[in-house]
Amino acid sequence: MSSVIESLELAQLRRVPNFDAGDRLRVHFQVIEGARRRTQVFEGVVIKRQGHGARETFTVRKQSFGVGVERTFPLHSPKIEKIEVAARGDVRRAKLYYLRSRVGKRARVRERRSTRPEEVVAHELLHAPPPVEDAVPAPTTEAGNGADVAVSEPVVETDEAAASDPAGAPEE
Repeated sequence: MSSVIESLELAQLRRVPNFDAGDRLRVHFQVIEGARRRTQVFEGVVIKRQGHGARETFTVRKQSFGVGVERTFPLHSPKIEKIEVAARGDVRRAKLYYLRSRVGKRARVRERRSTRPEEVVAHELLHAPPPVEDAVPAPTTEAGNGADVAVSEPVVETDEAAASDPAGAPEE
């Protein structure tokens, strides 16, 4: 693959918690309805995780009013605000398609018992964006009498000789 494409994909990677198939997740993602934007939570069992890099996806399945609902999320999507691991599953497969044909107690996944504490991972960029070269600082604004007034900081050039003599008198 091209190094340009690899560098663009590397910049899009985000920090995510470690999880596998069988784990129960709470995925907080943004939903846009008209002009409103809100956060919706989808909680269910991960039945598969596929792909790698910026194209990696995972599928979460839950039962909603007796109907199985599956949703596939891009792992590094900026619309995902947070991923919480609610429980670790004890399974032996990477793809849990057999859960689709099961209902009720048979569709449950055993919980793995471990003594390790869960690590909390913020959903932030994995690699910091590169610094922008030749950037001009934006003028700051000051609130005054209800109107925003742009205030730019004056640029003061100092001369070494003038800096050593605070009175500003010429040297003899």
